[in-house]
Amino acid sequence: EIAHGAEKKIKLRKYVSCSACQGTGAEHGSSKSTCPTCGGAGQVTKIANTFLGQMQTSSTCPQCGGEGEIITNKCKQCHGNGIVQAEEVVTFKVPPGVAEGMQLSVSGKGNAAPRGGVPGDLLVLIEEKKDNSGLTRDGNNLLYDLFISFTDAALGTTTEIPTVDGKAKIKIPAGTQGGKVLRLKGKGLPDVNGYGKGDLLVNVNVWVPKHLSKEEKEMLEKMKTSANFKPNPTSQDKSYFDRMREFFSQ
Repeated sequence: EIAHGAEKKIKLRKYVSCSACQGTGAEHGSSKSTCPTCGGAGQVTKIANTFLGQMQTSSTCPQCGGEGEIITNKCKQCHGNGIVQAEEVVTFKVPPGVAEGMQLSVSGKGNAAPRGGVPGDLLVLIEEKKDNSGLTRDGNNLLYDLFISFTDAALGTTTEIPTVDGKAKIKIPAGTQGGKVLRLKGKGLPDVNGYGKGDLLVNVNVWVPKHLSKEEKEMLEKMKTSANFKPNPTSQDKSYFDRMREFFSQ
């Protein structure tokens, strides 16, 4: 869902427009009258005499709440507010590339405003749910631990690994060392702002068997005498830390 985006539905309890009065707050057939306190202005003005002279202040009308009108007969269902609480299913789209802690704003899907006002927005907090693919996230990059046998590391092989688009084949070169990181360009997650895709980084782990048969031990004992099976620190092979420094400097 993070890789390709998704459409989600959630049920929530919120304020919606009153169906009995269509959000007006007034009983059907009744009318509104101009507020006698503010004369329809929605504000009241006070003048006070001070030693500096007269000072004028304005504030919201306490009788009509700034609306300038008074409801003669209030709706019995919403008590004149124009809104009631109800459950509603909201459908919204999650864009590709979202991350843990991001907040999406779904316009107009928040609480309804009293008496026909502009509704608020629904704010959705993103939480990432782990799956069983073995992939973990590092920004827009994806990380995967691949375990191969000693023989596959020595002889080379082709194997399958999971990606966000399904299975993909990856070639393991002969002589691959444990700790080698293979990069699959563009197989990571998309940037939420549309700036390309991350990579899939495959960390190769060479699995060494713990229990060997007599024949297997004899075979390895013979191979052990070969110069090819002895570590050579002066060879062209880079150390694990050299490889990691080189990788992260790219």
